[in-house]
Amino acid sequence: MRALITGAGGFLGVWLAKALAARGDAVTCLLRPGGDASGLAGVPHTRVDGDVTQPASLRPAVAGQDVVFHLAGVRRGATREDFMRVNAEGTRHLCDAMVAAGHRPRLVLAGSLAAMGPSTPTRPHVEEDPFHPHEWYGESKAEAERIAFSYADRLPVTVTRPPRIIGPWDRENLTFFKLAQRGIRLELAGGPRPLTLVDVEDVVDLMLLQAEHPQAPGEAFFCAGPGAPLTLEQVQDMGAQALGLHPRTVRLSPRVLTALASAADGVSRVTGRKLPLNRKLARQLLAPAWTCSGAKAERLLGFHPRRGLEDSIRRSAEWYRQQGWL
Repeated sequence: MRALITGAGGFLGVWLAKALAARGDAVTCLLRPGGDASGLAGVPHTRVDGDVTQPASLRPAVAGQDVVFHLAGVRRGATREDFMRVNAEGTRHLCDAMVAAGHRPRLVLAGSLAAMGPSTPTRPHVEEDPFHPHEWYGESKAEAERIAFSYADRLPVTVTRPPRIIGPWDRENLTFFKLAQRGIRLELAGGPRPLTLVDVEDVVDLMLLQAEHPQAPGEAFFCAGPGAPLTLEQVQDMGAQALGLHPRTVRLSPRVLTALASAADGVSRVTGRKLPLNRKLARQLLAPAWTCSGAKAERLLGFHPRRGLEDSIRRSAEWYRQQGWL
């Protein structure tokens, strides 16, 4: 299989590139000029410099590809336009380039549970639920899906919707491991707030299945990890245990967490530094639940997640230490 990965230098992109190369597939990685490709060291691939916001740069990247895995996007931005320009309109530019290529490569789009917004503690989201994003990132990911499926008469399109992803190379959850290292375990008042998590290699497995399965085009699939959802407190406990630490519990009210996040955003605006705490993260942590069901992927594609979450957290902790991130 000839496969293009946009956003190949990111957390999920690195793992996907490794898996494709291990299968013997021909891997092309679209990376922004000067973009960090250190995670791809040792992975056989062809690099193409380009940017999803620059349509002309996409044409040589999609030429001759059988599958395009579209992972490029932004998770942080100062304005709604920042998210829409990259996550939504970037998807449109890529689809236009794929249509112009003339040979109907399959598009596997990395969506997000954020497009659906929070769930309730008692009912996980299913794919048939309407989009109800609560912030700009989720709004842009919902729009990216709408745009991608609007090309369904010209391209075979399928969407993977992961919840919170964990595993080595992940920076989104690194904050909680750093807190444990500093002797702190956060406990948010008003919980528990269940979270569906999934190992990065399980997300890769589902995306590879969607790239080839005949029932995948035209469908979106949640990618849920095995077992019951966890809480933030349980994730921290597993991380601390993996690190051999016994942090003290610091209890925060929603009001205090929101105030700290607002202050952190103020520091970020003044200094230009992106701090780990921000109002977006605070809103995510204070939502009643972020859960989704993986039943559709199991029913239509035969997909079963294979990595236990406790082991995923342990692997992450060990890798962070090895890399000097902790």
